[in-house]
Amino acid sequence: MPDVAIKVENLAKLYQIGAQKNGSLRETLAGGLRKIVSSGKAKPTNDFWALNDVSFEIKPGEAVGIIGKNGAGKSTLLKILSRITEPTKGRIEINGRVSSLLEVGTGFHPELTGRENVFLNGTIMGMTRREIKAKFDEIVDFSGVEQFIDTPVKFYSSGMYVRLAFAVAAHLEPEILIIDEVLAVGDAEFQKKCLGKMGEVAGQGRTVIFVSHSLAAISTLCKYGVLLHRGEVAYVGDIHKAVQKYILSARYATAEKIWENEAEAPGNDIVKITSVRILYREAVCGSIPISDDFYVEIKFTTLQPECRLSIGLQLFDKSDVGVLASVNWASASSNTDPLTNTVFPAGKFKTRCRIPGNLLNEGSFYINAVILSDVSNIEAMAAEAVSFEVVDNGEMRKEYTGDWLGVVRPKLEWHTEAIAQPKLFFDSLTLL
Repeated sequence: MPDVAIKVENLAKLYQIGAQKNGSLRETLAGGLRKIVSSGKAKPTNDFWALNDVSFEIKPGEAVGIIGKNGAGKSTLLKILSRITEPTKGRIEINGRVSSLLEVGTGFHPELTGRENVFLNGTIMGMTRREIKAKFDEIVDFSGVEQFIDTPVKFYSSGMYVRLAFAVAAHLEPEILIIDEVLAVGDAEFQKKCLGKMGEVAGQGRTVIFVSHSLAAISTLCKYGVLLHRGEVAYVGDIHKAVQKYILSARYATAEKIWENEAEAPGNDIVKITSVRILYREAVCGSIPISDDFYVEIKFTTLQPECRLSIGLQLFDKSDVGVLASVNWASASSNTDPLTNTVFPAGKFKTRCRIPGNLLNEGSFYINAVILSDVSNIEAMAAEAVSFEVVDNGEMRKEYTGDWLGVVRPKLEWHTEAIAQPKLFFDSLTLL
């Protein structure tokens, strides 16, 4: 067995934005017609490097996750590895038979039945009819489309397409299995089934390359990761470190709102809110690991000598459901006195509220920042000032791939102990 399953050296892919592909007669005629209509003026093109100087190695039997933002070059890389797209420059060494599933129904002929497409795909992979036939029943059973296996696949739903396509890709014993985000088409039960199959494939010593925006799925299946950023390799190594670096790099404009012109800032002649930020490890960040603390920072300016104020926040989920509200009321002079506002002189201030880890569920949230002069009198409000995502890298999910119930997911303390069993009456009797 070779020491390397896939070796990528200085790989690059250039696209020309605005350029028209030429090659077929139809494209050539269409291109000529466009030139006539546009008086012969060529449309300007821009060079776009989807990948640039990408290098890494994957050993046989490794499960590798490729992660990165949209547009980072993940799908382009997989298409090149699957020999669908030619690289502009660089070198790829692949040792082993490759099976890839990059989009729904990859390699399927719409006029052929499911049965015929299974044999067609296996033949393309270099398998004999006997080998395909030996796996056929297992493929159909896994896909769950037995009732429609002799129906042309053009009548299949997208879910049926992806079920059969994945079953073919995973069961025909490739040395290298390449899977893109296509599993998002299936339901939660099927996704879990697919992850289990990919784990089984990796456990058999075969190589798996997996692209997904689900960090939980990536962390569960893969041990190694390749982080892409704007077409370049940002990190290669342990998957958990790759996920952490990806989260820290996810700095979105929505995680910070600054009002440069104080006159336009929310508030009145008493107080103005000048900025709201989501801070994770002292950096503005819009993607927060589910188990980690983060902070909401609010900066404000008081405009009068003595302002009795409290600063608060309101947290909502993506469905506009109020999750919680918190206000920094000051401690009173005695235990019997109610909490009270803080007296501020005229000036600039900032306050931070710590949101503990293991509190919120996965998903999208947004924050209203508020400043009050009493319990019900709002002097300033920055509605939907900032938003952020809570992501689970697999620490709390484990192998579960479905949605967790609720808007919070606290890590509660559980205690289990054995209960002494009562002594049965007939224990002391002699049975005849």
